[in-house]
Amino acid sequence: QVQLVESGGGSVQPGGSLRLSCSASGFALSNKAIGWFRQAPGKEREGVSCINSGAGDTFYADSVKGRFTISRDNAKSMGYLQMNRRTPDDSAVYSCMVDPASSSIAAGRGDYWGQGTQVTVSS
Repeated sequence: QVQLVESGGGSVQPGGSLRLSCSASGFALSNKAIGWFRQAPGKEREGVSCINSGAGDTFYADSVKGRFTISRDNAKSMGYLQMNRRTPDDSAVYSCMVDPASSSIAAGRGDYWGQGTQVTVSS
């Protein structure tokens, strides 16, 4: 059974850190790019970051550049999003998506999506 499951969400104070995880099962993650997206209430879904299958290329939205770091561990079939120096604007449901092509993820299309994990930043 194909599954993508996000975890690691929660509530943090501004300036705090969280690491989100994306666990893949039922397919080979190693040959797929991983993208992270977020959607806050009343807002459009936003592409946050993407990493290609070989982990050699990464992309970050301007809103998170310098604060978030995407990574992956193909041996564990895991993707990660380290989020530092969080602000209230980072509050959203974060989801991961995979696809063989980074270009597809950039276009918001992918083979599989996770259900998302809620992240809240407030004091």
